[in-house]
Amino acid sequence: MNVQYKKGVLELCVLSLLYRKSSYGYDISEYISKRIDISDGAIYPILRKLKSEGLVTTYLSEESEGPPRKYYKITDFGRRQYLADKAEWLNFVREVENLLKEDGHE
Repeated sequence: MNVQYKKGVLELCVLSLLYRKSSYGYDISEYISKRIDISDGAIYPILRKLKSEGLVTTYLSEESEGPPRKYYKITDFGRRQYLADKAEWLNFVREVENLLKEDGHE
């Protein structure tokens, strides 16, 4: 798949997961990589960007085993932005799908 397609939607995918529940970077990366072919470490720059934009925040959580993990949590601003971006993306996908169907080759 074209790398540019993936780059354009990965932020939305990350926000979608965090909209459901807080998570740490490795879990987010693993979940997405099972569905979309992404390189190792592709999610971390996105998480940093989302944090710098105020869409997510972080906190440390101690697990029963191992060092504390950095969890990412979507902010109220991030929730609003996600819902707006999701609606825009779904509309865009519908329009592209309609355009592609118009070529007469299903």
